[in-house]
Amino acid sequence: MNKININEIRAIVFDADDTLWDCQSHFEEVEELLYDIIGPYCMDPKRELFETESKNMEDLGYGCKAFTISVMETALRVCGNDLSATQLTELLEAGKHLLHLPATPLPGVVETLTSLQSSFQLICFTKGELQDQENKLRRSGLAKYFDHVEITSNKTEKEFRELATHLGIAPHEMLMVGNSLKSDIAPALAVGAQAVHIPFHVTWQLEEHEDFEHERMVKIEHMEELLKIIPHS
Repeated sequence: MNKININEIRAIVFDADDTLWDCQSHFEEVEELLYDIIGPYCMDPKRELFETESKNMEDLGYGCKAFTISVMETALRVCGNDLSATQLTELLEAGKHLLHLPATPLPGVVETLTSLQSSFQLICFTKGELQDQENKLRRSGLAKYFDHVEITSNKTEKEFRELATHLGIAPHEMLMVGNSLKSDIAPALAVGAQAVHIPFHVTWQLEEHEDFEHERMVKIEHMEELLKIIPHS
C-alpha cells in the first residue's frame, strides 16, 4: 500500500494552478470561443490549437499571454482572410480577461494550509509567466501561508533539484502536492521526492499524461484529505 513517510518530510510543496485555485476552466472558455470560430474551416479545431501551442512552447512558454498568442495565431492560420477584425478582437479580449481570473482558493485549501503552516515549511512552486502568477497568488490571498514562492518557466527534474538545493534540503525531504502528473508528480518522484496527486476535473492538452501508480505517491480527491495522511499540530 502506498503511503507517505512523514518522518522524512521537511517541506510541503504545492502547485498553484488547478491545485490551489481553478485555472484551466477559464482557459477552456476561451478555447470554446476559438473552436466556434475556426470550426467551419477545419476538421479538428482542438488539434489545430494543440499544434500551435506545441510549436510555440519553446519560445513562449506557459501562461495567459502565450496562450492568447497561440489562440490568435491559430485563428489567423486556419481562417485566413475570412477571419474578421471583430472575431480577432473578441479572441484578444477573451485572452486578456484571463489575466484577471478570480484565483479563488478551491474548497479545503485555506483550511489545509492553515493547519499545516505551523508544522511544516510550505512552498508554492508554480510555472508560468512571472507577473501573471504573482498577480494570481496575490488575488488568491494565499501568499501569507507560504515560506517561499518559486515561479519557474517549467517544471522538470532539473527545477525540482534546484528547488531542493535552494531550500537547503534533500529531494527526499520534499512532499509535492499537485494536480498534474506530468509537471508536478512525475518529475518530483524522479528526483526522489514523495508526492500527493489531486486530479482536477479538467486537464490542459499539453499536461495530459498516462495515469500510473508509485510507491511514494498517494492519490486523493480533495485537498482537505491531505490532513488525514499528514499528522499536524
